[in-house]
Amino acid sequence: MSQNICVISFDHWNYDHHIVDTLNELGYNSNHIKIDGYQHASFKDRIINVFSKVFRGKNLKKIRRQEYIIDCLKSLGKQDQILVINPEVINKDFHLKIKTFCTTYMAYLYDSLERHPVEHLFDNIFDKIYSFDKEDIKKHNLIPSNNYIYLPKQPPSETNEYNAVYVGSLDDRLPALISLAKLLKTLEVPYKFLVIGKKRKLKPLIEEYGDLIQFDSTKLNQKQLINFYSRSQTIVDLIRDKQTGLSFRFFEAMALSKKIITNNANVKNYPFYSESNIFILNDKPLDTLFFEQEYEPIDSNIYEKYTLKNWVKTVFNL
Repeated sequence: MSQNICVISFDHWNYDHHIVDTLNELGYNSNHIKIDGYQHASFKDRIINVFSKVFRGKNLKKIRRQEYIIDCLKSLGKQDQILVINPEVINKDFHLKIKTFCTTYMAYLYDSLERHPVEHLFDNIFDKIYSFDKEDIKKHNLIPSNNYIYLPKQPPSETNEYNAVYVGSLDDRLPALISLAKLLKTLEVPYKFLVIGKKRKLKPLIEEYGDLIQFDSTKLNQKQLINFYSRSQTIVDLIRDKQTGLSFRFFEAMALSKKIITNNANVKNYPFYSESNIFILNDKPLDTLFFEQEYEPIDSNIYEKYTLKNWVKTVFNL
């Protein structure tokens, strides 16, 4: 018997809609409520919101976004399951309202609780709470999960423009990225590192590190990101502070048959780990030998375990 399933999220990087698409392909009536689907109706509304935040301590846009979720659910009707991704963006009272629209209410944490705390997470709101962060799973007895392969599988590229590429926002990973860029330049390994941030913060960085890293204020969409990764033999993944789970880069690399350079040693605990495909920084010095080794295909049974089709069947108990 088919189910009605709803996913609620911001979906900043356009990952979550793949969940809904896959559910629909499997024959389930699935819908996606993008929290940022609500926008201010006018310039006047923006001004009112600014004054409300400054003088009343209330973010009207956040409140109206949550009201937007309820309005969407009223239109969709009763759901068998609702999954909210990163529940910290929704207040407790709205979570309780959302829960009245479904039989099973679940949360999925894309980030560690150290980085993004959720005050009401353990207030008996959710029937299930999934996390990809090993430390959070252990500490709070959460249901273990992981990110997923949402792309079609591709064979290894015969030629590549670069040996290593990186795309990420301007944050605490920059010092590690600079060190790696200097090393690759010394090794004469072709690479391209792209850091995205606000123009006013980028200017001094361009002056100091522009010969090592490209800085830009324009975000890549998902299609541009995948095209960028496709031009390289290896994708660089640098872990953020207070994070232990694996980012989407690992799963994109698996689909694109790309190698990974990372400082996340936890990847050793995953069945797809191999020294030929994944180099862990700080374990040993990086040299050109890693780039000279051919990509080692991943066993099909292991690969299937991390596909989005398997992910939705597991999370939604289908």
